[in-house]
Amino acid sequence: MSSVLATERLAQNMYDRLISMLDEHGAKYRLIEHSAEGRTEIVSRIRGNELRAAAKCIILLVKLGRKQKQFVLAVVPGDKKISLGEIKSLYRATYVSFASTDIAERLAGSPTGTVLPFALNPELELIADPSLKQVEELYFNAARLDRSVAVRTEDYFSIAKPRIENISAQIEEGAQ
Repeated sequence: MSSVLATERLAQNMYDRLISMLDEHGAKYRLIEHSAEGRTEIVSRIRGNELRAAAKCIILLVKLGRKQKQFVLAVVPGDKKISLGEIKSLYRATYVSFASTDIAERLAGSPTGTVLPFALNPELELIADPSLKQVEELYFNAARLDRSVAVRTEDYFSIAKPRIENISAQIEEGAQ
C-alpha cells in the first residue's frame, strides 16, 4: 500500500473517531466542506470564522531531561502563537520544540494541517489555552484538509478535558 493511501486511510479513521466521539457525547457541531487547506489563517477565511475562533493545534516535543521526553498537543486560538517558553516553564523542561512532521502525523493520526484538538493518542498530553473559551464555537479541520468542524466551545472542553494553561502569545505585526 502506498504511503499516500495509508495516510488517507489513517485520516479517515481519525475523522470517523471524531464524529463518533462528538455524537456519543451529544455535542452540538456542524460540518463544513471547503477547498483543501490546512493553514489556520487561510482556512478561517474560507470557512468564514474569526481567526480567534480557530483552534490551532500543534504537537510539541518537551524534553524533561537527558532521556525523558513528553509529547504535548497544544491548542491555542488561531490569532495567537504557542509560547514555547510557557510550555518549558510548565514542565520545567530542558528543551521544547515543534515535533518533526513524521512524529506529529504519527501521533495525530492525520496529516499536518489537520491535527485534531483532542488527544486521541495516549502518548499526547492535551493543553488548551483558556482564551479559547472566549468564543461560542471553535473551528478546526476534521482530520481532513477539505472538511472542518464547528463545535460549541463548552462541548469541546467537556469532551476533551484538556489541561488549561496560559500557553499562547500574541503574534507580532507582520509575522503571520
